Amino acid sequence: MDHIAVVLAAGKGTRMRSPLPKVLHEVAGRPMLAWVLDAVVATKPSRTVVVVGYGGEQVMATLPPDVEACVQEPQGGTGHATEVALGHLGSGDEDVVVVPGDVPLLGADTLAPLARGGDVAATILTATLDDPTGYGRVVRDEGGRVRAVVEQTDADPETLTIREVNVGMYRFRRADLDEALAAIGDDNAQGEKYLTDVVGWLVARGRPVEAVEVPATETMGVNDHVQLARANAVRRRWILERWMAEGVAVSDPDTTYVDAGVELGVGVRLHPGVHLRGATRVGEGAEIGPDVYLEDSRVGEGARVWYSVLRGVEVGPEVQVGPYASLRPGTVLARGAKAGTFVEMKNTSVGEGAKVPHLSYLGDASVGDRANVGAGTITCNYDGYDKHRTEIGADAFIGSDTMLVAPVTIGEAAVTGAGSVITRDVAPGALAVERSQQREIPGYAARRAARKAAQEAED
Repeated sequence: MDHIAVVLAAGKGTRMRSPLPKVLHEVAGRPMLAWVLDAVVATKPSRTVVVVGYGGEQVMATLPPDVEACVQEPQGGTGHATEVALGHLGSGDEDVVVVPGDVPLLGADTLAPLARGGDVAATILTATLDDPTGYGRVVRDEGGRVRAVVEQTDADPETLTIREVNVGMYRFRRADLDEALAAIGDDNAQGEKYLTDVVGWLVARGRPVEAVEVPATETMGVNDHVQLARANAVRRRWILERWMAEGVAVSDPDTTYVDAGVELGVGVRLHPGVHLRGATRVGEGAEIGPDVYLEDSRVGEGARVWYSVLRGVEVGPEVQVGPYASLRPGTVLARGAKAGTFVEMKNTSVGEGAKVPHLSYLGDASVGDRANVGAGTITCNYDGYDKHRTEIGADAFIGSDTMLVAPVTIGEAAVTGAGSVITRDVAPGALAVERSQQREIPGYAARRAARKAAQEAED
């Protein structure tokens, strides 16, 4: 039978102590709500609506085009939120699947019992927890049939000993749901209208309610940063296990962090302390780490990146980066290039086989094929008002400690002398040297020592 889906995402998440709406906190690089919507959409609902409240505009900005939104204001509990959604959806006879937006480990398989439906007034998903604190308890009769779901704040001591809990996921017949929501009130400790009271109302009238137990991990809700960290750890492990099954070597999964949107080639090796974020892509046979942060970057086949930070960077095949390099957005390294120890680059292209081995800053620059940039070289790209470019030709040799004052062009195969401040273009094949004549003063060290000794004797 067809169904519509309602995702509850209106809560602030007070225990998160964060201005960010709870459902937008990230798990493995994606908002919690995005994971939930993946699972919900996989059940093929005819329509999906997300109920928003706190931070509603922020939440709506993250929704896919085919997902609708409605606003619950004020937030009056899960039953009230569902009423708001049904009012938005209008009348109909399709079953209604209701899912919370803060269960980031949820998968389509977990929701399968709700996707199938059945000849019952409602189906609820449950889990058995070692510590059921905070969850509504599922109360059954002697025959094992669901009698009620009791929220913790309304439960008596005996009910609190029950370890089977309601995980907040339901499928209702629309007519039964409409009737129950109109009948139940908010006479409880929270002063809110609960969906759990719908279950009790249906049972009291002899309308069958089915309870299906599902794995506790997949239905784990997130209400604070401790639970968020646990969810991240689980989701991260699932991601790494998938990549390891596809031929990626991960030497220490406990210290390796790979976002959901990352793509890895066969034979990639990830060492401890690696963080791969956003839309990062790593080609076959590349070696990443130890201690590397890659965000929205591409690394080519057979490249090596270690002890470095790369953001918005393209690293070509067989490139070497690090240790201790910082490559910023707009940097492109062609095949076989090198950005070595304590090198920083921004908006810079480095040609095939070109090398910037150590202790250099290149900003708003291009380096031609096979060029070599000596230690301590800096492109002086900012004049206090505007940024300017530096162009270094193929096969050029930039001497150590050269200051290239942009805008400036160094021609092909040109050479700059160590310690030079280059302010004018250098012709192809030429040597440019800019430094004062070296002077030598004989006997200076002895005279200096004598002055020092005389001063100490006087003191």
